[in-house]
Amino acid sequence: MSLSLVTGGAGFVGGRLVRALQARGERVRVIDLNPVADVEAVMASIEDVSGVRAAMAGADVVYHLAGDAQLWARDAGRFERINHQGTRAILTAAVEAGVRRFVHCSSLTTLVGRSAPIGPSTADETTEISPQEAFSGYPRSKALAEQAVREAVARGLDAVIAIPTEPLGAGDVSLTPPSRMIVDLANGRMPATIDCLLNFVAVDSLADGLIAAATRGKRGQRYVLGGENVSMARLLAEIERQTGKTMPRATLPYAVALVAGAIDTGVVARITGNRPAAPLTGVRLAGRRVSFSSLKAEIELGWKSAPFEQALGDALRWFRGEGLIAF
Repeated sequence: MSLSLVTGGAGFVGGRLVRALQARGERVRVIDLNPVADVEAVMASIEDVSGVRAAMAGADVVYHLAGDAQLWARDAGRFERINHQGTRAILTAAVEAGVRRFVHCSSLTTLVGRSAPIGPSTADETTEISPQEAFSGYPRSKALAEQAVREAVARGLDAVIAIPTEPLGAGDVSLTPPSRMIVDLANGRMPATIDCLLNFVAVDSLADGLIAAATRGKRGQRYVLGGENVSMARLLAEIERQTGKTMPRATLPYAVALVAGAIDTGVVARITGNRPAAPLTGVRLAGRRVSFSSLKAEIELGWKSAPFEQALGDALRWFRGEGLIAF
């Protein structure tokens, strides 16, 4: 039986992927700093060379999901160490172990950079930004990680790059930025919003998409794994419909939001050490109003995300069950 290694298998997306692989009858191993129930696991950081080698031994397919998915960190160098250099370490170990297939989980932030216009635009797999175009440490580290994967492909590794949009659903314990935003909205912590465009992918569908990338993706190719492009107005209306809570009606001009984000991130967060309510990187991304296309994944992988409303409902019910929101 072939062995699939999932880095970051205790995380929001990684946990879903592990269960999806097990449901297919596959043997699965995880490397993560946190424990994972009912699966073979190596508890180690991807910065731990010996731990990575132990986890990689005998692996046929590697799904690389481990990383820091937040838009801000107290230690700015963390993104470079974990997301970029960590990916290079995983790639090196995969080549040494003779891995048959490698799926790298990237980020939509590798599709939106400083050259993207303020206002509506589109992005798909052909859209690329240089690390220098990235808005901050997180997207820069993910762009550099993609470069590392392409270099490994050039050296002979059979790898594909999956680019999820914003995962949504139950079980996001660490509250990635999309989940945190929805929790804050439902709890009345956001008196105003930005007129932006969002793209959510149902987390269960995303797990299936990563498997489809491994089984049907073409070597060296990128695949956007996204769902519908959803306006902020539609998101607010749907949260209100499902929870009965009144959503904010005020819309903050982009220029004002940019200043607020800069102060919150560059001054308040730096002094207090607390996570900014509106990270500057998130504000900059929101101002671009990018529509993402997953047509290539639909055609080549035979994959499509579950509806946005369903994923949002799953997330809201889980947030309520965890005591994060009340309705």
